[in-house]
Amino acid sequence: MALIPFDDRDGMIWWNGSLRPWRDAKLHVLSHGLHYGSAVFEGERAYGGHIFKLRAHSERLKRSAQLLGYDIPYSVEEIDEACDAVLEANGLTDAYVRPIAWRGTEQLAVSAKLTSINLAVAVWAWPNLFGADRMKGVRLAWAAWKRPHPETAPTASKAAGLYMIGTMSKHKAEDDGFDDALMLDWRGQVAEATGANVFFVMDGALHTPTPDCFLDGITRRTVMGIARRHQIQVVERAILPDEIGRASEVFLAGTAAEVTPVRQIGDLNFTPGPITERLLRDYEALVQMSPQQVAALAA
Repeated sequence: MALIPFDDRDGMIWWNGSLRPWRDAKLHVLSHGLHYGSAVFEGERAYGGHIFKLRAHSERLKRSAQLLGYDIPYSVEEIDEACDAVLEANGLTDAYVRPIAWRGTEQLAVSAKLTSINLAVAVWAWPNLFGADRMKGVRLAWAAWKRPHPETAPTASKAAGLYMIGTMSKHKAEDDGFDDALMLDWRGQVAEATGANVFFVMDGALHTPTPDCFLDGITRRTVMGIARRHQIQVVERAILPDEIGRASEVFLAGTAAEVTPVRQIGDLNFTPGPITERLLRDYEALVQMSPQQVAALAA
């Protein structure tokens, strides 16, 4: 399958306050964000012309930048407006939305307090990360890399540099014939997949790792809310690898993955089941609602 490079597409990208042609949205090779990893981003999805939980994503983008020591020079409301504007400008209703902020070119060193802060938003059509027929379940390898201690990295930030070990882990998993990888944290506890949170159904309850060194996903919290509305007990706790064999169902949750069942982790096999399917279908229904309906349901 021929890939379409992301720098050679039709459309518009929002860049520092205005829309510009897609191919003109370029930055210099000596940007601080490229060399020192000072970029933060969001992954969002639009369904039927509405970006799901847009405000929560824009708020997290601002917090992520603050954790990296800078402030994005746009308000949460302005970021919301930029995301909506670029979605409309590209004539898309169902799309993936990528806001990204980064330090510019004024300084290229570890100390970079005087750099400009840039913000761009792009959108493109992108179906579920694992395909439409995902109820069959995906296969996860065990990742060799571990999520770091929060005293060694800004783990509560959706920072670009934190995803490098995810890329390395996923590549190794794909080379070995798997779809993705399940990562542990520095303690050896279950953390997450390379770009999505993980859930285990154990004795009818929904168990998920406590997000104390990895991102507390917006999709993760949404799925937990759906489960509680179904009177399914939700347990956030430390989970060890030797416990997951107890699970009757396993699934991933994230913006790109949405809700995706897991059928294998290493040499353990699982059967996608009714709780996963219920949460998947309810999540699919929820994202199609208007923002007002979603807010009313959460109230």
